[in-house]
Parts: sequence; C-alpha cells; structure tokens
Amino acid sequence: MKVDVIIPVYRPDQTFFRLIERLETQTMPVRRIIVMNTEEKYFTQLIYGTKFLEQHQQVKVCHLSKKEFDHGRTRAQGVTKSDAEIFVMMTQDAMPEDARLIENLTAALVSEDVAAAYARQLPAEDAEPVETYMRSYNYPDESRIKSLEDLPRLGIKTYFCSNVCCAYRRDIYEKLGGFTRHAIFNEDMLYAARAMQAGYRIAYAADARVVHSHNYTCGQYFHRNFDLGVSQADHPEVFRAVPSEGEGIRSVKMTAHWLRGQKQRRRIPGLILQSGCKYAGYWLGKHYRRLPRRLVLACTANREYWEQESRRRDVAGINAARGYGRTEQETNR
Repeated sequence: MKVDVIIPVYRPDQTFFRLIERLETQTMPVRRIIVMNTEEKYFTQLIYGTKFLEQHQQVKVCHLSKKEFDHGRTRAQGVTKSDAEIFVMMTQDAMPEDARLIENLTAALVSEDVAAAYARQLPAEDAEPVETYMRSYNYPDESRIKSLEDLPRLGIKTYFCSNVCCAYRRDIYEKLGGFTRHAIFNEDMLYAARAMQAGYRIAYAADARVVHSHNYTCGQYFHRNFDLGVSQADHPEVFRAVPSEGEGIRSVKMTAHWLRGQKQRRRIPGLILQSGCKYAGYWLGKHYRRLPRRLVLACTANREYWEQESRRRDVAGINAARGYGRTEQETNR
C-alpha cells in the first residue's frame, strides 16, 4: 500500500533535516514526502549549498506565500499532490520516536470503517513538568477506537484528533470532501467530527509515537486558545453540543493533583495563571464577532487568516451584488 507524508513547513531549522531522515528509514517505506512550504526564501536559506533535494529524491517541495496559508486549505492542497491510498499529515516539529511510526500508524486503519488514526505525542526532554503531564493526559499509553457512541462518555474528546501526526484513508477522505478549506484552527477535529457523524470511527494508535511538546508562555497560550475559540464559534454544528469548558476544568484539576503528588506544589500558581490565560483567550475567541477588528487582530495568533477572511467577504459581497450565488427567483427580483 502506498503511503505519502504531507508536512506544512514554515521557517524550517536543522530539526527538519532529522525529521526527513527518520521518515526515510521507516519499516514501512514512505513513497513521497510532500512539503507545503510557506515563504520560499526561508526554505532556500536552509537548504542552500546542501544538495538537499538531490539527496532526498522522494521529497517534493511546493511553495506558497504566508498570505495563502490556511490550516485546512494548505493541507487539502497537499493531498491533491498525492495519489497514495494512505497519506499521513505531520508538522515539522513532530519527530518520529522510532522506525515503526508509519507501520504502527497505518496498521490502525485496517478496519474499513476507520477514517483516520492519530499518533501518541511524547514530551521532549526540555518539556516543563505541566507540559509533560498534559502529554500523558491527552495521549495515554493505551490505544482505542472512538465513534459517535462515545460522545456521552468522552464529550469533546470524542472528536479529538491531531494533525501533528495522523494517517488518513484516502477513499473515506474523498467521500467526506476532505478538510474544511478555510479554518483558523482545528481542521483535524472538524474532519473527525464529520467522519463520525457519517458513521466512521477514529483510531488513537498509542504504539505510533512522535516526540512533540511546547513550553508556551501565557501569552502564547492566550493567542492559541483565542483561535481555538474562533474555530468553535465558526462551527456550532460540531461544538455546540460538546462544549470544551468541562474538559478544561477537569484537566486543570488533574494536573494540580499530579503536581501535588510530584511534590511540585510551587508550580500550582503558575498552572492557575496559565489556565486563566487559556480560558480568557478561548472565551474571547468564542465571542469574537462582538469584538472590534483591531482587538481581534491583537488576540489572534494568525493575522493572515483575518486578511483572507476580509478578502473572502469582499468577493462574496461583489458576487452578491452581481447576482452570483442567488436563486433564479432572487436574481429576477
């Protein structure tokens, strides 16, 4: 079975070379690595003089501008450049923990009703204690397959799926119409929710492991969670029935309990501050339509998304004025 890997990249560093090398030495061969690179100059600066593309023949690089990048559309464009039965979405900072990542990840797709399978994320060596615990909280050591039947028990975590490292069956992806084309965040969860609502299941493959963690500042958490709130506000058909607040409170309580058990009580005030910044960003994002544009731009982590949104609305307004997209009856009026 052919397997391609698709990686959106922005300002890659030396770890990007290590990622490519590890993907090339997997027990299940990767046929093609499709790099969706934002801003050609940064990629060119990294590989200048290295003969990178000559040495890595299976790597295909596609360049786009920062204004063109979109979490959903850019990944969807990457998929169109592959004809593999299975494609794996990754991020440039996700490092395969061993050579069996692709093998174990794709094995979770053996059932015809499993639309996607996402990998376990392990903390990096420099991860802060809270980040280390949150990796184990969100990515336990036991695999499972989730369906819509789990919604009463798991709530929002039923739809949890991560394009940090996730394999997809192309046949199901095509049937469902792929990723949401204009998404500030959460394109993976939106796809998982749509797949489950169509009767498919999502697998969590705990034996497929990548090293991936971040030591974000409170400000970075605020901006990230603002965009999370925006994505949920834009898709009430998915998130209205499964609000995130309950799961957020539960994770804070569990983390505080873990810190006490680890004799790290001094870190609890920082956890509370961090959680407050997360919730403030999330709440503002959920209510972004009530905010002035300059405040939205100050809160977001993705200003380009809002520029794209403005252009989309301008085009929609022009089309509406010209009668495009209207029913025949409306046009005749």
